[in-house]
Amino acid sequence: MKQATIVCVLGPTASGKTTLATQLVKVMPFEIISVDSALVYKGMNIGTAKPSAEALAAAPHRLIDFLDPSEAYSAARFCADARREIADIVAQGHIPLLVGGTMLYFRTLLHGIASMPPADQAVRSALSQEAEQSGWPVLHQQLMRVDPLAASRIHPNDPQRIQRALEVYRLSGKPISSWQADTNAAFPYQVVLVGLMPSDRTVLHERIATRFTQMLAAGLIEEVQQLYARGDLNLSMPSMRAVGYRQVWEYLDGTLSYTQMEEKAIVATRQLAKRQMTWLRSMANIQFFDCLNKDLESGVLKALQDSRIN
Repeated sequence: MKQATIVCVLGPTASGKTTLATQLVKVMPFEIISVDSALVYKGMNIGTAKPSAEALAAAPHRLIDFLDPSEAYSAARFCADARREIADIVAQGHIPLLVGGTMLYFRTLLHGIASMPPADQAVRSALSQEAEQSGWPVLHQQLMRVDPLAASRIHPNDPQRIQRALEVYRLSGKPISSWQADTNAAFPYQVVLVGLMPSDRTVLHERIATRFTQMLAAGLIEEVQQLYARGDLNLSMPSMRAVGYRQVWEYLDGTLSYTQMEEKAIVATRQLAKRQMTWLRSMANIQFFDCLNKDLESGVLKALQDSRIN
């Protein structure tokens, strides 16, 4: 039996992934599955660039807007959810179109996830206390000593992944990179990878700055204020660590001035884009397209048709 095909559209933030996907849906039998760790959260619309109600009516997205910001969402949970949605779409005779920028989720889905130790709150709290005293770059140095491979893949200012890698090592005595090498069952679909990359990174940076300014004008501060006022959220939670939300939260906390908040959010978004592009360049069997090309949609569409995606 011929394997069903899925198409993945990956790219850095502000590269136009959602716009491209909504156009592709109009001309091919695609159904969109979001691959984004922030779009899963309800009440986080502006800062995540969540598609509007009108856009979602025209091109529905699965795996968005279903989780409360107080809850954590993991790569393992995404993998289970995405496999369920893919199977449902394939059963209907349509083609799953996975779109997003959370590269860890893509890797987990396509290459599997190891059965590593579950989260341990006591260990996590201890690591958080160490980070408060010494800073995450110092913990990254710890990780470099016990698991150089994982440390080379994790940025010194990526607290969530540093914490998880050290947590796994402390619980098991085995580096997380070793656990990750022992993956789950092979992905049972043919995969077509479409990568969006800018021919001029300066233009992407300008897009990022413009988009964040537009988010502020659209009411991002008010959106975060509502989350802040709930009283049950804090910056240790994955939802509030999302780029843009963290900086606005610190502004509301009085830690940052308005100007500092805006500057730090834009810089953090550019750093995120850089990490995403590094992930993309390391991927095999991916076809790249210039996200700044005005004919992006037609170029991608032709490539998909040439690949006999129908």
